[in-house]
Amino acid sequence: MINLRYKLEPYLSYAQVLHFKKKDIIYRQGESGKGFYYLEQGGVKIVLLSDSGHERILDYIPIGTILGEHGASKSPYLTSAFATSPSILYYFSDEALTKMCKDHPEAAMIFTNSLIYKVRLLAELIAFHDSPVEQQMAHYLLKLIQIHENENIPIDQTSLARYVDTSRITVNKIVNNWKNSGIINFSHPGTIHITNINRLKEITNNSEHM
Repeated sequence: MINLRYKLEPYLSYAQVLHFKKKDIIYRQGESGKGFYYLEQGGVKIVLLSDSGHERILDYIPIGTILGEHGASKSPYLTSAFATSPSILYYFSDEALTKMCKDHPEAAMIFTNSLIYKVRLLAELIAFHDSPVEQQMAHYLLKLIQIHENENIPIDQTSLARYVDTSRITVNKIVNNWKNSGIINFSHPGTIHITNINRLKEITNNSEHM
């Protein structure tokens, strides 16, 4: 995902600038899509809702990347997107996407690669769904390191619990164990600092957890 950041920036003239307040819904799972978005400023979380309405955080969108690709060509959105802070997004309608790709064929490849990444992300979620909570937590923290290009992850325990679909109490127990083992630390409230990435990888790949 890192090599896709800011790749669409040269083509923002094809899009409409939109402003969102914190907690605003950008698009909702299941509704018919009309285009996709590019995050210029702020923050967005991607949420997957079960049939019962249970919310699970799937991703945090880094600035300079696109979201809602699966809603292009009037396809239904596979997830929901919410602004986590006041945000500026560029909205590419289906018509804008068609024109952009016609004028700049390389932009079509950027869009396609981003869509493939999102499908893989959903596949990973399904693959890890039945894994132990500790393994799921390690996996998603490693993914967030990659997304944010930083070992300081801006996430609190409540959000992490929603990431792995478990209780905050369970997450707190594992987080404390990791802290005592020197795997993580807290640089300030709401931010987890990873101090031992290799140990997280070991937990993720441990065959005993599969």
